[in-house]
Amino acid sequence: MIVVIDYGMGNLGSVLKSLKRLTIDAKISTSIQDIELADKLILPGVGHFSNGMKHLKEYDYLNILNDKVIKDQTPILGICLGMQLFSSHSHEGNVDGLGWIDAEVVRFEIEDKVKWKIPHMGWNSVDIKRKSTFLGGIDQDEQFYFVHSYHMNCMVKEDVLSSTEYAFEFTSAIQKGNIYGTQFHPEKSHDKGLEILNNFVHKI
Repeated sequence: MIVVIDYGMGNLGSVLKSLKRLTIDAKISTSIQDIELADKLILPGVGHFSNGMKHLKEYDYLNILNDKVIKDQTPILGICLGMQLFSSHSHEGNVDGLGWIDAEVVRFEIEDKVKWKIPHMGWNSVDIKRKSTFLGGIDQDEQFYFVHSYHMNCMVKEDVLSSTEYAFEFTSAIQKGNIYGTQFHPEKSHDKGLEILNNFVHKI
């Protein structure tokens, strides 16, 4: 069973719909028991980082997530805000994240705001930095859909699976052991996005 974790930060339905298109056994849940029993986890999310961490605490998810992901090594996929929450710290609200990835989340600092609008919204390509089953079947410079104003700066380059150019290079996908993340939205990225979700569920 794949559990899409509901912590009140939206974008759950489109993720579940994409999984159902792939005939994947998945459910949206707030149940700690469901998280305990899950074979794999997906943490989507849109919105403010500090609200995301606040909600994870209010839903009493921190202990179970650390047990599942760090102790039991259950695969987890973070999407957009979900990936950012894996980091050590975010400038968005000046709060600590889950601390699974040695990284900080910072706002796009771009002088030419006419040419480079914030939030970064729309289709953009990914530069694959290393081979991974997670990105199997994805060509170099493949296009994916983004919507975000903050991005992750990884301190360990080996954690970076892909980067994307938007005025400068930023991290667009990560992997550290059983922890995976995309800044882009695979559930909104048509066939190639579905391929990434399929890789996570069936090939990892």
